[in-house]
Amino acid sequence: MDFQQIFDKPPQTQAIAPGRVNLLGEHTDYNDGFVLPTAIPQQTTVQLSFSDDGEHHFYSENLQERVSILDINHPPSGFASYIFGCIEELKQAGYTIPALNVYVQSSVPIGAGLSSSAALEVATLRAIRQLLNLSIDDVEIAQLAQQAEIHYAGVQCGIMDQMASSLADTQHILFLDTRTLERRVLPFPSKTTILVIDSGVPRTLATSGYNQRRDECQEAAQLLGVEALRDITDAKVTETLPEPLNRRARHVVTENNRVLEVLQGVTPERFGELMNASHTSLRDDYQVSVPALDTLVEILQNTAGVFGARLTGAGFGGACVALVALGEEKAATQVLEQYNNAGYAGRILVPELEVSDAA
Repeated sequence: MDFQQIFDKPPQTQAIAPGRVNLLGEHTDYNDGFVLPTAIPQQTTVQLSFSDDGEHHFYSENLQERVSILDINHPPSGFASYIFGCIEELKQAGYTIPALNVYVQSSVPIGAGLSSSAALEVATLRAIRQLLNLSIDDVEIAQLAQQAEIHYAGVQCGIMDQMASSLADTQHILFLDTRTLERRVLPFPSKTTILVIDSGVPRTLATSGYNQRRDECQEAAQLLGVEALRDITDAKVTETLPEPLNRRARHVVTENNRVLEVLQGVTPERFGELMNASHTSLRDDYQVSVPALDTLVEILQNTAGVFGARLTGAGFGGACVALVALGEEKAATQVLEQYNNAGYAGRILVPELEVSDAA
């Protein structure tokens, strides 16, 4: 059913926002660290009109679910919590937001670690900006979206996902300093593309160990006497911490250093080595991998034409990303066949992005 069928009127505006995949810099954003995401082709579309009855009405085409907000003192759950959170954050910022009809359609996979929630938040805020002609820029949209997820979805997320959805494109890698919001657009390593495969194991951040990891990092930073773990550059410093804080902090420090190495310029082979090291660190030090992800990464790392691979997103399930040589399209189906023969149910999410060759 389309917007007209649901709300008995056509939409007045619409906006889109992409999902993202993170190549390096996992669990560093809420530690004021460095990240390297890129946008993926899958997008979320949000259509809007003014509501005629003074109440908000949200509809998800994917879920075939309609939610009406009768009392703003009782926030909704599920997909509606992200939309409601965006509206409330705009109000907190001083904007007057009338009652809205909101229609959502998305091709961003849910629960795969590709930021379906950030795409929904950014698309919602972009659509409201267009409808009401609000004077907020793309960075402010990302910041509002982050606050919506923290306050209304219960995930103590960093800024990476929302900044990537708001600012990144599929042709480049976005380097982001999550403390200063300094950013640079980087080319992909020469003659490479990316492959994203869903492990088939979904994860829910609010009920996983995500918030626990964040708390552990804050405790580690306090014990080390720094504002955030981003302020530690030598991994040896973390050896003074008790278990498991020493391992959590070591991952963050080494992961930041991997991102900063890429910023200086590396070969595809070296980029792949850094991705492989990242997965090992996420598995052993940060302990956010699961057997399915480890199996998929191992298959990818042993496949011809793959420079490196790692889990992407928060972990505890979700997807893996690999850096692949251009012309090795067959690698995706080979990997998926081997993975599924091992008893899993994976699927290819991003077989190839059309990226420009680096000079």
